[in-house]
Amino acid sequence: MELAQVRLLVSDFAACYHFYADVLGLKPQSGAIEGPYEKFSPSVGSAGIALQDRAMMAGILGELGDPVNGHRSLVVLRVDDLDAYCEQITSRGATLLHGPAPMTDRLRVAHLKDPEGNLVELQQWLLLHG
Repeated sequence: MELAQVRLLVSDFAACYHFYADVLGLKPQSGAIEGPYEKFSPSVGSAGIALQDRAMMAGILGELGDPVNGHRSLVVLRVDDLDAYCEQITSRGATLLHGPAPMTDRLRVAHLKDPEGNLVELQQWLLLHG
């Protein structure tokens, strides 16, 4: 398993984008100023911070929560075999909220919460053939 990123779920994507890019000086991956997703990298190291529009995640999970007390972040863990890993963790007591399911044509995900209600995304990158 590899820590892929810490993702912040935001309501004002553009303001947060400018903060991480212009104020903190992190390098945006794609330049998606209006979202709904952008990953930022520091000048040293491989881990990054990502922003995701909160409404986009609400559509995936079917829950938004209120803007003050709702979901604000999630930890993203990359695994080699999402189905096998989900079977392992559910046998140890985890409850999946969503997935395993495709998120894009290159990515499959599953979501769960820790005991404090923090979101965790498990992801498996898919190899494209062609």
